[in-house]
Amino acid sequence: MQDQLHSVIPHASKLQSFLGIHQIEQKVHQCQRYIDDLDKDDRAKEVTIKMKENNEVEKIIKKLGSLGELTVVKTDMDLKKETSVRREAQVESQEQSNINNMTINIEKMIEINMANVSMVSDMICLIDGRLLIVEWGAKVNLLTPDGKLLKHLPIPGQAFSVTQINQDTIAVTFPNKKSIKIFNMENETVTKVITLDKSCWGLSSSDDSLVVGLIDDEIRIIDLEGNTLKSIQVKCASNLNYLVYCNDRVIYSDYYGKAVYCVDQLGKQIWQYTQDLSRPFGLCTDTYGNIIVADQESHRIIVISKDGKESKVLISDGLKYPRFICLKPNESSGFICDYTGKDLTKFNLSSG
Repeated sequence: MQDQLHSVIPHASKLQSFLGIHQIEQKVHQCQRYIDDLDKDDRAKEVTIKMKENNEVEKIIKKLGSLGELTVVKTDMDLKKETSVRREAQVESQEQSNINNMTINIEKMIEINMANVSMVSDMICLIDGRLLIVEWGAKVNLLTPDGKLLKHLPIPGQAFSVTQINQDTIAVTFPNKKSIKIFNMENETVTKVITLDKSCWGLSSSDDSLVVGLIDDEIRIIDLEGNTLKSIQVKCASNLNYLVYCNDRVIYSDYYGKAVYCVDQLGKQIWQYTQDLSRPFGLCTDTYGNIIVADQESHRIIVISKDGKESKVLISDGLKYPRFICLKPNESSGFICDYTGKDLTKFNLSSG
């Protein structure tokens, strides 16, 4: 797999490199699981055989007695596992993710054909390129990549935030019911309802787990059965409406506090960004972990480097009150939507 990594990086495009590294990571993960399984049984035991010599050798030979005592000692081995395949790709990734070279190219402006929508609360781009736009406290709408309404998904209740779990499955928060509904888009059925002890707002997903913002002081990571995996205590002047989970970190916007925060799974703040933000709402991450923020009141789109140390204004005019921004998974194309749900901007993100 190291040989594969060496061949992928120099001779492939950026997208091919990303996909190739992702495939290698999956193989490494399978190998790691196999090694972890070895830790649990006798296949990964180091065996030492010791013999205690009997000095009365001649008597033993004559009597055909015991030639000594054998003992078998099993001790746990230190299986030195090195799971990162990004070590040699980091130099390349750092160059590609330099936000100073990043630009947004507007492809077209689209008028959305949803009637009687007063306010939008969330928007995501699905794996297949279609869009989900949630009316605040109302319906979840499925749209084509050109902004044409396909249908209202039959999910009862007052929806707020949505995330995609896999090709056919999404999850939706319902703050007034303190619940999350898992919905199969192919069968158009609610397959599970997860009830929580607090009002749930923003939602993100990764590796068969959900990351949900609870009111303004807790980010909880749960499995798809609703069991708590991590509880992260945070401080936020607004409700935790907009967050993303990336590389074991949670990035969330605080629109009243005019800030964007990054915390680890233990709740330790890694960085905070407050420079020139007027009202940050929706946010997403690119393939390198940089954070792209819709700063509604300044009518700007801003990118923050993944370490929180640098930033750049990508769009400073031409948009009116942008509240949501999303990228198609593992691609550089995406959408920006205003808070009314009437104007949709299709764009391409360039890093060179």
